[in-house]
Amino acid sequence: MTSTRDLFEPLSFAHGPSMRNRLMLAPLTNLQSHADGTISDDEFRWLTKRAEGGFGLTMTCAAHVQRQGQGFPGQLGIWSDDHLPGLTRLASAINATGGLSSVQLHHAGMRSPVDLIGQTPVCPSDDPETGARALTGDEVEQLTEDFIAAAVRAKRAGFHGIEVHGAHGYILCQFLSPTINRRTDRWGGDPENRARIVVDILKGVRARCGEDFQIGLRLSPERFGMELAEIRALAGQVMSADLVDYLDMSLWDAFKKPNDEAFQDRDLTGWFTDLPRGRARLGVAGKIMTPAQATDLLARGCDYVLLGRAAILHHDWPKLAEADAGFAPASLPVTRDHLRSEGLGEAFVNYMATWKGFVREEAA
Repeated sequence: MTSTRDLFEPLSFAHGPSMRNRLMLAPLTNLQSHADGTISDDEFRWLTKRAEGGFGLTMTCAAHVQRQGQGFPGQLGIWSDDHLPGLTRLASAINATGGLSSVQLHHAGMRSPVDLIGQTPVCPSDDPETGARALTGDEVEQLTEDFIAAAVRAKRAGFHGIEVHGAHGYILCQFLSPTINRRTDRWGGDPENRARIVVDILKGVRARCGEDFQIGLRLSPERFGMELAEIRALAGQVMSADLVDYLDMSLWDAFKKPNDEAFQDRDLTGWFTDLPRGRARLGVAGKIMTPAQATDLLARGCDYVLLGRAAILHHDWPKLAEADAGFAPASLPVTRDHLRSEGLGEAFVNYMATWKGFVREEAA
């Protein structure tokens, strides 16, 4: 029988070192880096505090692999060697805690704001709603290369691995979408072609970064034009083909039923835990707040879980949960001072105040 103690068992991977427990820090937008993509002291403190708090793997926010792929202000960058000093400092500090370190690689595609990137955003196909233009074939090749080059940069900085962001309606998710991606070349049409760029990136990272480097992939099965059946098939493919060390399924709510009426006979997590995995590890994210919920997901067949909001509320959630299986995180809304005490800089605190019901409104 699964117990809370199982959350603190080590987890091995096909490549690279083992994770000291089954708890990953979810990649979280925090708006704290400098305008040029270099890491700030606030973002450094936010991340290293989680590593010190006991997370088995500490992952950065989405770090953009091209200048024009920026999705939000204060985003961490990994598109230039100018970012290496800060990234190296961060990797060294995380690794010194005994935890694993990873950079999430990202490009916002049509979700890049024009006023932020100073040019027309790009997309697999022209998108009238956002004004994004279709990438040329040469640009798709360059995008693939830039994801791979960013992974090489992460390895040079000392990170144990990277996660490719294929979720939440960003550019790789846009390629996967049968409604957004209307290309007629080798990157469009059937599911295999639409997933080609993701597979090519994963293969390229392994070829260029070697056997000791960990590769993760984040997918989301709903919203943004996703088809649950297609994402389920892709998840099974990348795991069984040994293309990833870990798959991170971002579900928004790991306990809910799918939106698709054809898949209502089990919860969303269950549509992925039954897939053949080969040597890959499977984790989920989405409204996991308590040790009991995390333990329940291990019992359902997950290898690990990713914590987002819970980790914002408590930098040392793993240590608190290990000491007390009945630990319950702070009730929402919390004060700004609570978030500051947990290592969030002012930009991150202000961002969290835009999340409905998360931050207590203070009297003027």
